[in-house]
Amino acid sequence: MRAIVSVMLRRIMAMASCGVVLAGCNGPAGAGTAQPTASPAQRSIQARWWEWAATEAVDTNPVADRTGTHCARNQSGDVWFLAGTFGGQVQRRCTVPLGVRLVAPAINLVSGEEDDCRSYMAGVTGTIQLDGAEVPLERIEHEAITFIAGPGNPVTDTSGKTRGVACGLWARIDPPGAGEHKVRIQGKSGTFEVDAQYTLVVTVTSQSAA
Repeated sequence: MRAIVSVMLRRIMAMASCGVVLAGCNGPAGAGTAQPTASPAQRSIQARWWEWAATEAVDTNPVADRTGTHCARNQSGDVWFLAGTFGGQVQRRCTVPLGVRLVAPAINLVSGEEDDCRSYMAGVTGTIQLDGAEVPLERIEHEAITFIAGPGNPVTDTSGKTRGVACGLWARIDPPGAGEHKVRIQGKSGTFEVDAQYTLVVTVTSQSAA
């Protein structure tokens, strides 16, 4: 499902539409120190996505989800996150509230070193389609982020405050209209490939009507 190589305190994981290279995830810097919490609008979209992806344990994790059963977990309300897989293909079906923007990486990485992002981004490719039409991808070369990982999650295999340098190819899709839509996420880095196909049923819900 994923490949893990441990070197000192560093882990390299091939996963999802994302790769992870983390150093000192629960290291002493900032550990046990209360920090102001930024509002969703202020936080980096990469930090927010990584926190969303790393919140749930494997049984309910939206990246490990094979059907879309868990895609609504921990969605923030102002955006709706989509994910790739831990490698290979999946088909998911989700109900999404009307009026919410979609955010997804075609391929991404979080690492302890900026050089890892530089090397990674040199070779990545990816596309995201909405109803058969490619959407623009934003290329983020490197960005320092901090996020909170939940216990037992399959993304970082650690819990607590996690710091890293994030990069990737990102789509921010305007809110789709009511009805059924198809989103396809494809990414590749080396021999690792992702193909996640979503059927999104966009409808008025208590969340979108609030």
